[in-house]
Amino acid sequence: MNPLPRKIALPGLRWVLGLVVARESLTFMLSTSQARLLAHMGLPAWVRPLLGGTEFLAAILFLIPPTMTVGGYSLLTVLGLAIVVHLVHGEYAVDSLAVYFMAVLASMAEGNWTRPLTTP
Repeated sequence: MNPLPRKIALPGLRWVLGLVVARESLTFMLSTSQARLLAHMGLPAWVRPLLGGTEFLAAILFLIPPTMTVGGYSLLTVLGLAIVVHLVHGEYAVDSLAVYFMAVLASMAEGNWTRPLTTP
């Protein structure tokens, strides 16, 4: 593989993913339609800010190199729980959540972003 794409692909994925998840978690926290949806699902009002805030914090931690591992595992937990909650409530459109989950795994698999690349 060409060294430049190899050098920027997973860090770029991590940044795009972290920013998208952070934006979507803020939208989730502030959306009145999401509040109605959660109420319709029978969940209490405090769930939305708790889930959205936790997801936002995890996304920010995922973007900061020293806290990437903690943020990554936190995102995996939040996204995994979100998938389960959706499935339990009969909502099977969890495609984007599954893609985010796998993108976090792929980003974490690369490990240390500051190590020099070696050629095989």
